[in-house]
Amino acid sequence: MAELSTERYINPYTDFGFKKLFGTEMNKDLLISFLNALPCSQKMEIKDVKYLNSEHLGDGYGDRRAVFDVYCQTADGGRFIVEMQKAEQEYFKDRSIYYSTFAIREQAPKGQKWNYRLEDVYTVGVLNFTFPGEEYPADKFLHEIKLKDVEDNHVFYDKLTFLYLEMPKFNKREDELVTMFDKWMYVLRNLSRLLERPKALQDRVFQKVFEQAEIAHYSPEERREYEASVKNYWDYYSTVTTAEKKGEAKGRAEERMKNARSLRDNGVPIDIIAKSLNLTAEEIAAL
Repeated sequence: MAELSTERYINPYTDFGFKKLFGTEMNKDLLISFLNALPCSQKMEIKDVKYLNSEHLGDGYGDRRAVFDVYCQTADGGRFIVEMQKAEQEYFKDRSIYYSTFAIREQAPKGQKWNYRLEDVYTVGVLNFTFPGEEYPADKFLHEIKLKDVEDNHVFYDKLTFLYLEMPKFNKREDELVTMFDKWMYVLRNLSRLLERPKALQDRVFQKVFEQAEIAHYSPEERREYEASVKNYWDYYSTVTTAEKKGEAKGRAEERMKNARSLRDNGVPIDIIAKSLNLTAEEIAAL
């Protein structure tokens, strides 16, 4: 397909690409490096991870299902849900909170006494979009969210953490990469556009990243899977973009009709309103 003709490395925003790098036993060292690079205030250094079942059902028949991109447990019991979010989704925050509940509830032992002690749960969202409005400054792309007391701002509960990475805001150049976090962000943001491994990414872990990401090394079956994943990515992106444009057009139309109604109610002649707002006399009369 056309999207693959100039690519040397996979697109990590696709389902295949993200799980190829972070969701396989063979590449769990890449996941460990990525998680250790995250500047999280409470997190200890991760030595090893165990992949857990990424598909979860509710407790009863007909309950909503949750499917994680990557779900793992650290050697000390902490759980990480890592999600690649391709585009903005209505109620994204609600979905993120809902997903975290599965990692909390499954810690309760079945049929045993339990004192309710929980291990840490981290939800990491790699977002290929920015939060709407002006919720965060344009230069702030990493957000660490915890339960806090609204009066004095102290952390009320430090075992539940949400980390969101607004990837479109990360714009550092290769010569500005200093930390491992910078380097991982650069890889995720630019991998599919690169033609060779940058000099700033000479760490051993990135050598493996580029080896695993090189499309030419894939088997025919893997290439077909990746091509299907790329198609799904662009189809999804196109659907979201089209919906956004329709929403914008609807918003402009509603605003125009609102202005027309206001002008009419204030005694402006219909022919002047129609000419000014590119409406028909019938449309104005129907308001």
